[in-house]
Amino acid sequence: MTAVDILHFAHYLKVERGFSRHTIRAYLIDLDQFCDYVVNGRAALQRKAEEERPRATLSGLARADRHTVRAFLAHVQTGGATPRTAARKLASIRAAYRYFVRIERLKENPARSIRAPRRAKELPEVLSIPEVTALVEAPDTETPLGKRDRALLETLYSSGARAGEVAGLALADVDLAQGVMRVIGKRNKERMAHLGSYAVDALRAYLAIRGSLGKPDATRFFLNARGGPLTTRSIQRVVEKYARHVLPGRQEVSPHTLRHTFATHLLDGGADLRVVQELLGHESLSSTQIYTHVSMDRLKQVYREAHPHA
Repeated sequence: MTAVDILHFAHYLKVERGFSRHTIRAYLIDLDQFCDYVVNGRAALQRKAEEERPRATLSGLARADRHTVRAFLAHVQTGGATPRTAARKLASIRAAYRYFVRIERLKENPARSIRAPRRAKELPEVLSIPEVTALVEAPDTETPLGKRDRALLETLYSSGARAGEVAGLALADVDLAQGVMRVIGKRNKERMAHLGSYAVDALRAYLAIRGSLGKPDATRFFLNARGGPLTTRSIQRVVEKYARHVLPGRQEVSPHTLRHTFATHLLDGGADLRVVQELLGHESLSSTQIYTHVSMDRLKQVYREAHPHA
């Protein structure tokens, strides 16, 4: 696999698969590690992360068979990687073989019939209603940045949108009269996210002072103190800042915690699973079903606490 092959494969992942730059980089690193393993065996997996690895090669992929792929995944997990990480590496390998077989640079895809490592179901961290209320009400709305932060937190919880989706919002994407906003999700898929009355009120208050944060012609909806666009990482810092202040007993509260909380509270309130799927922008219903486990756990807890013979 030459440098040109790598560029073509990366272009395929970006244009046809709609992957982010971060995901493409992870896929290419996985391929480097796999080809290194094909050539050098176990010693390849013992390299330190900062050591220079050989680049992925077409000859390396051609030398592997399904047993090599299985052995690679087994050694990855033996080395301490989680099943989730091993599954992603298998996805990277599959994607590369699928692409190079399609363009007739390779004849076979030895990873095609290999099952991904079984991942343990990890229930997402979810805030209670009093906790999420304390979090969204934590900013000091007497200040411009406090108004922005209140609007940001209300938007994350009210819409269930990802931090990256909120960071990418333009002014034209938000329709407060209808209580909706247009977001671009994974693989550049567009959907309409909904905003409740609390979020709409907070967003109106933010828009009234938004001009004090930046230039009038700034197109991004959420701005930082210097008038630049608020990044995904900045949004994460905002959430973490207020969580440390009002939820000291909680660990790792993030924008995604609010997304999990959004979905769980909807299901607790009786929302249909497929409606929640649409609101979250999940392609598969199986991605949404994990929240039913969270809701069931809460139902069991209520039952144990409330039923006299529980």
